[in-house]
Amino acid sequence: MEYFLQQLINGVTLGSIYGLIAIGYTMVYGIIGMINFAHGEIFMLGSFIALTVFLALAALGITFLPVVILIMIIVAMLCTALWGWTIERVAYRPLRGSFRLAPLITAIGMSIFLQNFVQVTQGARVKPLPPQIQGTITLLDGPGGIAVQISYMQIIIIAMTIVLMTAFALIISRTSLGRQQRACEQDRKMASLLGVNVDRTISLTFVMGASLAAVAGMMYLLYYGVIDFYIGFIAGVKAFTAAVLGGIGSLPGAMLGGLAIGLIETFWSGYFSVEYKDVAAFSILAIVLIFMPSGLLGRPEVEKV
Repeated sequence: MEYFLQQLINGVTLGSIYGLIAIGYTMVYGIIGMINFAHGEIFMLGSFIALTVFLALAALGITFLPVVILIMIIVAMLCTALWGWTIERVAYRPLRGSFRLAPLITAIGMSIFLQNFVQVTQGARVKPLPPQIQGTITLLDGPGGIAVQISYMQIIIIAMTIVLMTAFALIISRTSLGRQQRACEQDRKMASLLGVNVDRTISLTFVMGASLAAVAGMMYLLYYGVIDFYIGFIAGVKAFTAAVLGGIGSLPGAMLGGLAIGLIETFWSGYFSVEYKDVAAFSILAIVLIFMPSGLLGRPEVEKV
């Protein structure tokens, strides 16, 4: 029982990171019906920007951890938001009215470009960061020396995910921007006729998704302490899988899918084999989509006539 609870905590932590990245996928798809395959690389850029800020602050003698983390979050979110806006403006907006395959090819090309850009500028070697937030809380002492523990870093990740998820849900449900996003999701042409600035709404959606990915990248850096130019592709594929599993276009579905993928990977690694954790995750995705093509919380797509 203790081992199960420990794996549950680890899975929720990993799933929270996947969920934050998956929200970016599902927001973009919900509005313009396009998969932004460069979103995983935005997550990777966020982690590299956070590491750069941390090293710069350390060089300046600023080591008070709460201040350092706050500055890392702000700078990473601002920089990735700018990247997200630029990618949408340069790579996706000109192809918005083209055939559906063109934006997909552009997204894959942008993903490869960002990977190679970071590889050339930062090098291909792994970038380590010593643990900054240490300490654990023992929740349960079991027989045989097995204890259920949760680290302070895990608490921060889970709490930050809950706060951000709640904030974004409120933005989408209760603000003018959220109403514009929902209008564009239903019918972009009609939203434009009613006075909604569709281009600005889509750009802000990319900016919001990129900001969430930056937070996920920073938490990944602090939690695992190791990053490289390739983490965006791996995490991006997992987060896209989470968005599809939860129901592409649904924010709660993206979070639920992220938690599901994190739990599947963690439990499979803990009880079976680490080498086949990806096989388990994608196999369960295939099984779910066979019986629930719209995902766990997705809505069937209605064709307009």
